[in-house]
Amino acid sequence: MFDIDRTRGDEPFEFEAADDSFGFNLVNSGGFEFGPAVSLVGKRKSKEVGTATPNVDRIIEVGAFANYWLGENFRLHSEVRRGVTGHEGWEVDGGADVVWRDGDKWLVSLGPRVTWADHKFHDAYFSVTPATSLATGLPVYEANGGLESYGATASGELALTQRWGLSLYAKYERLTGDAADSPIVRQYGSRDQFSGGLALSYTFGR
Repeated sequence: MFDIDRTRGDEPFEFEAADDSFGFNLVNSGGFEFGPAVSLVGKRKSKEVGTATPNVDRIIEVGAFANYWLGENFRLHSEVRRGVTGHEGWEVDGGADVVWRDGDKWLVSLGPRVTWADHKFHDAYFSVTPATSLATGLPVYEANGGLESYGATASGELALTQRWGLSLYAKYERLTGDAADSPIVRQYGSRDQFSGGLALSYTFGR
């Protein structure tokens, strides 16, 4: 988890879910927010999969995000991004968050998630070419675009002192469609994907 944010005076920091891409508002009006989004994804090495699949280089995805707040405690969120390294596919994330907070003293959020990806994205991670089939014994498989996963994300933040804070998150995703049917997932992975994180934060200038 890595993030930089700023606020002024006694205004609380803007809410950002742990799985939001890096971005900032170009438009912020009437509950609607819009701006650029950048996502960084680490390499996938064949040894991490457990068989001789092709490596996927470190991925940088660029695109845009949009939020719409229905009141102070409910956010709709979406992102559209395209890979410029690692793959050249498109990925679309959508979700919502219910947010409970007491200023910057504590914050808890929970909400559903859904992800769609095109053929190029799925091909990089889930397809099995004839060459890969010969090397691994997996059947040849071509993953087409479509719904990739659905799930939920929960996060929490707690101010420990005036400057130090603690952040944590947990996320569950269920692979579906061509991603779930990939021989790579069925033999060496799982349709159920779990992730989480823990971080310390430090506030300057107070």
